[in-house]
Amino acid sequence: MSEIFPFHGTLYDPAVVGDIKEVVAPPYDVIDAAGQDALHRRHPHNIIRLELGLDRPGDGPTENRYTRAASTLREWRACGALKRDRQPALYYHTIEYRPPSSGDGATASKILRGFLALVKLEALDSGRIYPHENTRAAAKTDRLNLLQACRANLSPIWSLYSDPEGSVIGLLETAVKGQPARYDFEDDAGFRERLWPVTDPAFLDQVVRAMRSKPLFIADGHHRYETALNYRMLRRQGGGPADLQPYDCVLMLLAPLEDPGLTVLPTHRVLTAPLPSYEKIKSLLGDTFDYQEFPYTDASQETARAQFIAALRSNGRSAPVFGMAVKGESRYATLTLKPAHRPSPDASPRARLDVSLLQQLIIAKLCPSREEQEAILYTKDDHEALNWVAQGIGAGALLLNATKVGEIRAVATAGERMPHKSTYFYPKPLTGLVLHVMEE
Repeated sequence: MSEIFPFHGTLYDPAVVGDIKEVVAPPYDVIDAAGQDALHRRHPHNIIRLELGLDRPGDGPTENRYTRAASTLREWRACGALKRDRQPALYYHTIEYRPPSSGDGATASKILRGFLALVKLEALDSGRIYPHENTRAAAKTDRLNLLQACRANLSPIWSLYSDPEGSVIGLLETAVKGQPARYDFEDDAGFRERLWPVTDPAFLDQVVRAMRSKPLFIADGHHRYETALNYRMLRRQGGGPADLQPYDCVLMLLAPLEDPGLTVLPTHRVLTAPLPSYEKIKSLLGDTFDYQEFPYTDASQETARAQFIAALRSNGRSAPVFGMAVKGESRYATLTLKPAHRPSPDASPRARLDVSLLQQLIIAKLCPSREEQEAILYTKDDHEALNWVAQGIGAGALLLNATKVGEIRAVATAGERMPHKSTYFYPKPLTGLVLHVMEE
């Protein structure tokens, strides 16, 4: 159902750029302005100069961060900082990491396993590649400008496929057994990043054939996937060759849905618009939710917070449960949806999601206007959400439990889209490990 291809990856040459750690970067959409500036100052060949360049005074249609990225890419290829592999390959990639604490002390080390490949672009209603989240126009315009200028995929879209037996990863692990990794380094988060090119034609053929029966589910990179579709359409408008072209494919990191190294984190909401009093909120939501409160003093706050987060996680295994903190209140609360208000088994997969229930039953009541909802802040970190309220950055925090991978697959295969900021797949693949430069 999905067509993947080995490809001639373009990779940094450590002999020219030095430590690979210094030239890679997190995905562009998790980099704030300070991080962007720091990465620009970090190394003259850091991938940020291509992926998220800086605007300059006087920029216009012929000179801007997109044209500078294209020029820089050409320069780096010419000087050998970036080199195209001679043999087509699939790139086996592992990330050994510790997930953020879930409040119950579960921070054991995990290893995410996947591989980088080119994937043939398919319409999102094809039944071959499934999205699960909505996208926003501004982000797609930015990415299209960059793709048109550079004619390269600088960072991989992260997609998932089902392989309960682990046969595909097993093939790749066998292919690289006993071989040193091309890259092996510890990134800024302390995660061990390793990458091996797999070039043996026999193994490549087996992996390609095994993937043909598997639909793909986009985990991260919806904007870039839709941008790649738009770019292909623009390139095809002028006619051109009928056979498969580089712009008919997109770079992906592919990982199995069943991988125990896969982590999905919740994306908590921090409301910045003024809220009613705690008692008014409790009255407003009391018919729908059962409350459990965790009061605290300065001396007991840390203990109460730990109990509150643990209750949110534990109780959320059997019912929709949300966590709440309100500015000025010395108490946390869990809100458990009463049985009479829970979606029926016949409801759509999207309607049954915690994040959909949160939006419909809580946020729509507390922040009814579009402006108030657009001012919501998001974070994957339990403590950051609660600290923002304590610091006065937010008026209230609403914490969720993570969406399950099976729920994401159900929403996607039903042809539905999840609400904005529904999932946070972790750990995010780095930008700059392997590039797909579209040769002309």
